[in-house]
Amino acid sequence: MEGDGKLEAQIEALLNVEKQMRQAGDVAGTRKAVSEILQLCFEARAWKTMNDQILLLSKRRGQLKQAVQAMVQQAMEYIDQTPDVEAKIELIKTLNNVSAGKIYVEIERARLIKKLAKLKEEQGSIAEAADLMQEIAVETFGAMAKTEKIAFILEQVRLCLDRQDYVRAQILSRKINPRVFEADTSKEKKKPKEGEAVVEEPPADIPSLLELKRIYYELMIRYYTHSNDYLEICRCYKSIYEIPSVKEDSTKWIPVLRKICWYLVLSPHDPMQSSLHNSTLEDKNLSEIPHFKALLKQLITMEVIQWNALWTTFKDEFENEKNMLGGALGDKAAEDLRLRVIEHNILVVSKYYSRISLNRLSNLLCLTIQETEKHLSEMVVSKALVAKIDRPMGIVCFRPAQDSNGILNSWAMNLEKLLDLVEKSCHQIHKEMMVHKAALKA
Repeated sequence: MEGDGKLEAQIEALLNVEKQMRQAGDVAGTRKAVSEILQLCFEARAWKTMNDQILLLSKRRGQLKQAVQAMVQQAMEYIDQTPDVEAKIELIKTLNNVSAGKIYVEIERARLIKKLAKLKEEQGSIAEAADLMQEIAVETFGAMAKTEKIAFILEQVRLCLDRQDYVRAQILSRKINPRVFEADTSKEKKKPKEGEAVVEEPPADIPSLLELKRIYYELMIRYYTHSNDYLEICRCYKSIYEIPSVKEDSTKWIPVLRKICWYLVLSPHDPMQSSLHNSTLEDKNLSEIPHFKALLKQLITMEVIQWNALWTTFKDEFENEKNMLGGALGDKAAEDLRLRVIEHNILVVSKYYSRISLNRLSNLLCLTIQETEKHLSEMVVSKALVAKIDRPMGIVCFRPAQDSNGILNSWAMNLEKLLDLVEKSCHQIHKEMMVHKAALKA
């Protein structure tokens, strides 16, 4: 008790000094007085008194911005030295209340919220941690370092994914432009011009830009896996594959390249998928995993693929994927792989045939007639193929339907060709007659 009385007396004396300095407009003196009050509380381990004094000092009339900023920054250094989690949370909440709505301590408030969210997550309250993080819009903070902003937004996205809030995770992820990761970090930082906001250095625990790039694409893979968007997952792995630290280490790039190949094969056929497919086949590193090179070549060659033979060849590789970087392929992936092979086979048949019977097509695809009809219909609906099924006759026609103008044009061209042939024939007959007459005269 005697110690408490002594501490109170010292604080009271310093509060009088702080008042005089504040009223005189002495910034340095006010900051020093505030700093000494916090230091006294910290040395005495009087955490409740410290919280009370922080609130009291921040609410004093005409309190200087610099003093509040210094007080918040100093108190933040004491957070990790608190005796227990309750004292830590209480101090963070006090500082959060003091910094709320004050632009000059917005970065400090963002860091406080991040610490509080981490504590809540450790206690198992993921939803509460996510709600806390979503309150802060760091993209508007001019003085915050770029890497710290990105790390903060990525933490927001991760917490949303952990609580399975995929809609908000997508909205937050769009705050990061992927081009920001392509910036040249080797360039020297320019000194800020007069009048420009000074950007603070990020804390030591903030990862580098390339590490943030990897984290970003790993989170996006988690997001796209939820909706089984294979092409986007493939593009994310492609971006991870381009990171120098990954590309220089074969133990890292081989699992990533395997994933690129699998997701390329699983992606529905479209121009972007075709472009990625061809560019991946040209990659020299693919020769290190010849099985996958053969798989990609097989799906780009215009030949019918036997599903049973393909699955027998690649089943072990498919099962082994769960031991590789990035984990197993989804439960739906095996079904989707079979579906892609069927679609490939239908496209191949459509290239070689203009009309084919349903029985023959079913035999080529190793499917029943009902399954063949179902897959054909789905491809026609998705506009991947132009086809018509004559069910009474049991015939599939792959010729595109023409409008009246197209039909008239084709007739006109046919007539033109016919007249051209008639003219050539007449010319040949006339030529033969002239030669024959000349021979008779001779």
